[in-house]
Amino acid sequence: MAKQEVLNDVLITKPHNYESLEDSIGRLILKPQLHKKAWWIFFLVGLAGTGMLGISITWLLYQGIGIWGNNVPVSWAFDIVNFVWWIGIGHAGTLISAILLLFKQQWRNSINRFAEAMTIFAVMCAGMYPLLHTGRPWNAYWLFPYPNILGMLPQFRSALEWDVFAVSTYFTISLVFWFMGLIPDFASMRDRSTNKFGKVAFALLSMGWRGSNQHWHRYEQANLLLAGLSTPLVLSVHTIVSYDFAISIVPGWNVTVFPPYFVAGAVFAGFAMVLNFLIPVRAFYGLKDLITMRHIDWMCKIMLATGLIVLYGYILEVFYAVYSANFYEYKLLMDRFQGPYAWSYWLLIICNGVVPQLMWSQKMRQRLWVVWGVSAVVGLGMWLERFVIIPVSLTNNYLPSSNKMYIPTFWDFAMFFGTMGFFLMLMMLFIRFLPAINVFEMKDLLHKVLNNDSKVEPNAERTPYGNAPKEALPTVEKEVAK
Repeated sequence: MAKQEVLNDVLITKPHNYESLEDSIGRLILKPQLHKKAWWIFFLVGLAGTGMLGISITWLLYQGIGIWGNNVPVSWAFDIVNFVWWIGIGHAGTLISAILLLFKQQWRNSINRFAEAMTIFAVMCAGMYPLLHTGRPWNAYWLFPYPNILGMLPQFRSALEWDVFAVSTYFTISLVFWFMGLIPDFASMRDRSTNKFGKVAFALLSMGWRGSNQHWHRYEQANLLLAGLSTPLVLSVHTIVSYDFAISIVPGWNVTVFPPYFVAGAVFAGFAMVLNFLIPVRAFYGLKDLITMRHIDWMCKIMLATGLIVLYGYILEVFYAVYSANFYEYKLLMDRFQGPYAWSYWLLIICNGVVPQLMWSQKMRQRLWVVWGVSAVVGLGMWLERFVIIPVSLTNNYLPSSNKMYIPTFWDFAMFFGTMGFFLMLMMLFIRFLPAINVFEMKDLLHKVLNNDSKVEPNAERTPYGNAPKEALPTVEKEVAK
């Protein structure tokens, strides 16, 4: 068996027992000295971005949305671009935590907690934009069908109203799913903590968890139920977001391919963002034995698969414009090819269509700097895709006399980078104060590895690394020693 085949066949590349496994994960919380200069730098950068976000929102509420670059006809601009982009970032967490759980994919155990946290924080960033885009966020309660003496109800035929229910449901289910998975780990941290404040905090968060059979039985039932609820949300939330555009008559928007195209793009961008955070955290905190190259390899493959679906969507857009013989659709296509925003269209084709093809090569998938670079490029490309779809399409409508260029202002960029800082700050706090890897699921995985009763090769023996051929064990030991 080749070296890489051996390494890809294991999910824990170091001999562990249950105590050492719990210590490897819990030390990030119980030993503050592990968070060195790099953590503080990223946290302060995130804190500065959060301050910029606060200033941007304050100035927006004082002056109005005129501080943005929105105009007529481009009434949806950076705010909706960023809303769709952030919602997409959160989809990888739900796919990893819910769908892979239902399919009993063991490789999700090391990364699901991290991805779920990104989902929560990304949806928090996304929810700000449509709220502020209304111009009167203090009247946001009008969007909900509450009893009132005027007898007014929201316009349920509006896709924006669908967004309210889709995003709020998505956030609620994801938050409950994430917190429920943390309860057993909170109990572990409660028992291991030597700090009085930490013991009290984790005791409150663990909600009286004792690890009894009854507790585990109820936990597993609730976990499967929430996974079943979350799975259709992966498809429905971004489908509803795509309806914001697909049900309109704007050239470039009224196409039926948008729902699957948007869902694939969301998973594509989400996995890219998870890799962007996961690779540095894995290196800085010595988690290479728990987040192995097999995990990264699988994530790269999913990113490649969804990227190919997105590329197919780009091809379909060109086909629709040419084959439909619709003058306005064709005009928009030509404007994307050689108009004033052509740079953004060709850059997104390079970022989302060309660069991800590197992931076909196993050698490239094993080079972390390549994977990290491709993931960063994909994140940029998916943002550019939303920019091309939303404001660029609105600059070309049925009345050429009303066409107008869109130019974002300083406050557009300030709010966008502010939400990125807010997201970064929350991720740093998550790494510092909450278990970044699911402790009890990793223990369950270790139990299955150590007691693997599946069919093995004739010359294989059971080891802490799984069932590997005897002659391949020195290769594994040597790699672990690195």
